[in-house]
Amino acid sequence: MNGTEFILATAAILFVAFMAGWFAHWLISRITRVTRNDMDDLDRMAQELHETEEQRDQAVTYMQQREAERTNKMTQTEAELRAAMDGLRDARSEAENLRAQIEKEHQGTRPPSASSAAPASLAAPWPPPGLRHSRSSRIIFGSRTAPAPSAR
Repeated sequence: MNGTEFILATAAILFVAFMAGWFAHWLISRITRVTRNDMDDLDRMAQELHETEEQRDQAVTYMQQREAERTNKMTQTEAELRAAMDGLRDARSEAENLRAQIEKEHQGTRPPSASSAAPASLAAPWPPPGLRHSRSSRIIFGSRTAPAPSAR
């Protein structure tokens, strides 16, 4: 084999290798080809994903605002409850103090012994008629007497 034949054989081998590589590339690109419909579907899915993420972000923001509002309202309600409970406690204490004061004053006007002057039917009723409480106040503040007959 002389130099010219060697060059021609090498060129033919390289040309066949080039053609085999080009054919393999064409075959692979034909098999894995992305069509225009596939690209349109990918674009549509990307757009829907973007819109969905925006909606999710808006929902998260809305829920955070609602949670902050509810927390604020709950804090205000708890503060009002504490204030009401403090007021009720003060009112109970004041009622007890007034009840004790009235009882002390009333004991000062009672006869020294129950067996002396007046029979039990003529004894002054306790509490005096002007100080009778409603049923609800006896429940709230407690009562040391039987409930008064209703005037109905």
